[in-house]
Amino acid sequence: MEVFLLDQINHTGLISGLNELSQIEMSVKAAQKMVGSATMQLDPEAIHHAENAIRDAKDLMSRTTKTGVDQEFLSKQQELLEQCEHQLSEAKQ
Repeated sequence: MEVFLLDQINHTGLISGLNELSQIEMSVKAAQKMVGSATMQLDPEAIHHAENAIRDAKDLMSRTTKTGVDQEFLSKQQELLEQCEHQLSEAKQ
């Protein structure tokens, strides 16, 4: 099994070795995990970090060069982020 070291590029949040779509997918998955954890803990700091993770994923999506081929993938990632926002909103009430 090969192990790849992925270095974070300063000030961009991007990880070298991954293409833009992989970056988005990883960012959305991270947001999902943070939201899940925050909603179980109901800790204000965890909720804040989850909100930041969602925002970071959206920012990454908005900076990505979009092609017609990627549209279905990007729509699915956007839908997942919207579900995260809804889940977080419900937990805050």
